[in-house]
Amino acid sequence: MCMFIILPVMTSGDSISPQQTAESRTEGESVTLSCSYTASSEYVYLYWYRQNSDRALEYILLKGARSSSYSHTADFAKSRFTSTADSSFTTITISKLALSDTAIYHCALRIAQCENSLERCTKTLSALTGTGPLPGKR
Repeated sequence: MCMFIILPVMTSGDSISPQQTAESRTEGESVTLSCSYTASSEYVYLYWYRQNSDRALEYILLKGARSSSYSHTADFAKSRFTSTADSSFTTITISKLALSDTAIYHCALRIAQCENSLERCTKTLSALTGTGPLPGKR
């Protein structure tokens, strides 16, 4: 049996919260974890990480939302992990579960504040920076 716990990572003034706090599934099944969020910007990046016992936080993927369509998935996750995002909600689905997927899963919200959406975008708030790829200029 695989066990999943979801913990949010918050940034000042914006918020993200898990929709469920724990899930259990059998190996070979799929599971969908979800978080809802509020953000003051249209340039939203939603990250998913996991942490297995006694291991460092591991980046899984990021998905742009609202005015950003940027996405990136870690190599290990490309075949079994997918994500959706809309204006207030994000999900991650893990298919063909393995015992090694048992972990604490973190959803994180990252905001980019843009002076001019066609020129320069300055990233002013971040969660867990440095552990996943950063989107380029918007």
